[in-house]
Amino acid sequence: MRVLLVGAGGVGSAITKIAARRPFLSHMVVADYDLGRAQAAVAALGTDQADRFSAARLDATDRPSVEALLRAERCDVLLNATDPRFVLPLFEAALASGVHYLDMAMSLSHPHPERPHELCGVKLGDDQFARAEAYEKAGLLALVGIGVEPGLSDVFARYAADELFDEIEEVGIRDGANLTVEGYDFAPSFSIWTTIEECLNPPVVYEADRGWFTTAPFSEPEVFDFPEGIGPVECVNVEHEEVLLVPRWVDAKRVTFKYGLGDDFIGKLKTLHALGLDSTEPLTVPSALGPVQVSPRDVVAAALPDPATLGERMHGKTCAGTWVKGVKGGKPREVYLYHVVDNQWSMREYGSQAVVWQTAINPVVALELMATGAWKGRGVLGPEAFPPKPFLELLNVYGSPWGLREQ
Repeated sequence: MRVLLVGAGGVGSAITKIAARRPFLSHMVVADYDLGRAQAAVAALGTDQADRFSAARLDATDRPSVEALLRAERCDVLLNATDPRFVLPLFEAALASGVHYLDMAMSLSHPHPERPHELCGVKLGDDQFARAEAYEKAGLLALVGIGVEPGLSDVFARYAADELFDEIEEVGIRDGANLTVEGYDFAPSFSIWTTIEECLNPPVVYEADRGWFTTAPFSEPEVFDFPEGIGPVECVNVEHEEVLLVPRWVDAKRVTFKYGLGDDFIGKLKTLHALGLDSTEPLTVPSALGPVQVSPRDVVAAALPDPATLGERMHGKTCAGTWVKGVKGGKPREVYLYHVVDNQWSMREYGSQAVVWQTAINPVVALELMATGAWKGRGVLGPEAFPPKPFLELLNVYGSPWGLREQ
């Protein structure tokens, strides 16, 4: 399999380190707007991987250049490891080039213009699902939302439906951590651009009798007890792809996503919003060289440390998982299927901090399943559309086991 990986940041660099250990990959082109970053990701793999990995400069918004690189490198798959704002040009370039497509975050949502905390406007992934027929007719697969959340969390939901329950009342994705970063009061462990997007947009909830609807940001707080020493963390509703994906393939009466943010983190996000610093609309800013156009959110991202560089300062664990409540054999049942990564372990074994590594392993597992034919399909599909057992078995083979806890 020949892969074009677009994005050589924290997640992209972790993908290369994981993929380099697996034999299914014949070649991966690591492309980034910053050529030096792509070259550094390849160089970190060592000279023995020089024939399997190469670096290229690429602007993800330049569709003709993306298509030209896909053709020149004879790629089978485009793996998107960029911010969600670049999803659509890469998604369209893959289709035009006749290659399969994977991403870890779906096309952006747009709140309802009049009732944003009640009704959905444009939902996450709507623009991609609108092109499902085109992908299907081309005989191509767009596997969307195949990181950890969304991604592994969706695989867990399908596994629960297939193996653990007769009826499902609720699927609730619950994400929490006890990570700390030395020397910083505020240093998000993942892209702040994406964090702002998902945390400040109206969260989406699914209920079978009313479909998808929205609530206010940070609504319905609850305390969830996370495994492996993380402990109780307050979680709140956050906009996330699982709520839009799970109901398409899993029969559940309710689907939610709640993220353990903490009061301090929520307070800082609210302040950014109050000051307009979450906006993506460019402002005109005077400078010594004349007026320049700059997005406030890009300024916030530039002012914070790159999450990929925080690994040596981070301590603790991160947990991604899927809580499921329903009935099995006529009796009530609740389980939590989860995946925990210790930052000390991921730094020692891969040189990648826990959050980006946990995201990165899942698209590599999916690529291997595609390469072997264990996962195959056409159109725009989420992880729930595929058999979960091969994925979970291969995750164990990769040395990153998952767990199941009866609640």
